[in-house]
Amino acid sequence: MKRKSKGTAYREPRRDQALHWLGLLKEYVHDTYKSRGKLPEPTLCPQCGAVFRKGKWTWAPRPARANQTICPACRRIADKYPAGILRLSGPSVRRRRDELLGVIRNQEREAKRNHPLCRVMGIVESGEGIVVRTTDNHLPRRIGEALWHAYHGELKLHYGDDPRLIRMTWKG
Repeated sequence: MKRKSKGTAYREPRRDQALHWLGLLKEYVHDTYKSRGKLPEPTLCPQCGAVFRKGKWTWAPRPARANQTICPACRRIADKYPAGILRLSGPSVRRRRDELLGVIRNQEREAKRNHPLCRVMGIVESGEGIVVRTTDNHLPRRIGEALWHAYHGELKLHYGDDPRLIRMTWKG
């Protein structure tokens, strides 16, 4: 039979717990849109035509014999699940609507040229302003900074509970 000790002894924390407390161990964040394993090369997205080659999605000529799978950006668009949201508001949004939409489209075109997974999912206009939803969490920041450089205003970045979703607001 085991006896209980009278005092409480100090117990060393497990190594992974200690690293977590110190902020040195990053928790795994599950992203359903990332591939679980390496895709066979070449792989073609039948919806947008992007090609997975050398470990990344690129714009390349369609290979003659390629495996086919839907890319993460096309899956996000189909699921209507954005990785980034940018809200434009303020009095200048109505006055400069066409200019602002031009900046959004130009930034998307530039980002999409080298990164096929960076796309605008949709632009919704309302009386309160414009909401831009993207398939990538870097594109809202790129668009927001371009708007800030061109028209100044107020640019804010919001991190929520979900680390895979970025929210930005620009008020001009």
